[in-house]
Amino acid sequence: MFEPETDIEFDYEKFRAVVHFICHECRPEELGRVKLHKILYFSDFLRYLEAGAPLTGEDYIKQKFGPTARHLNKALRELQQNGSLRISERPFHGYTKQLFDSLKSPATNLVSEDEAKLLRDVIGFACGRTASEMSELSHSEPWEMAATGERIPYYMAFSFVPAELTDEDFEWARGEARRHGVLA
Repeated sequence: MFEPETDIEFDYEKFRAVVHFICHECRPEELGRVKLHKILYFSDFLRYLEAGAPLTGEDYIKQKFGPTARHLNKALRELQQNGSLRISERPFHGYTKQLFDSLKSPATNLVSEDEAKLLRDVIGFACGRTASEMSELSHSEPWEMAATGERIPYYMAFSFVPAELTDEDFEWARGEARRHGVLA
């Protein structure tokens, strides 16, 4: 069980604006529900690494196929109800794929230029991959460490960054190996 993060606040209005932004930036045939969850997850966690605070503060929950955004269904429903988004379905390799077609330009007053750039970078990366590939990529250490149904804490984003080992680290490891009789 992870410790709760008390310093992160969820901004639902911004979250909904980010969902609309993503749907507006992607061609409907390139974006389904799985990719949408993963774009949100990676954008929030990468922003946390970059700026020390997530993009929206959304809760991401460990599920079988990767992290899922807790409030995505509500945001999509509201965007559809207010005429910003059309959601349709089509058969896709034995499954049903949801398509998200933006009908209006998204409000950009809640998303900074730096945040929009990050979102476009993540969108470009995700749209060049299948939903299965994006799910596999999301099965990284933060997802692995959480129990199914558990919230993945933002501080786990630091596991995305490879550790840099210094000469001192190697010297310490050699000393420990010698002390334990592994090295002569």
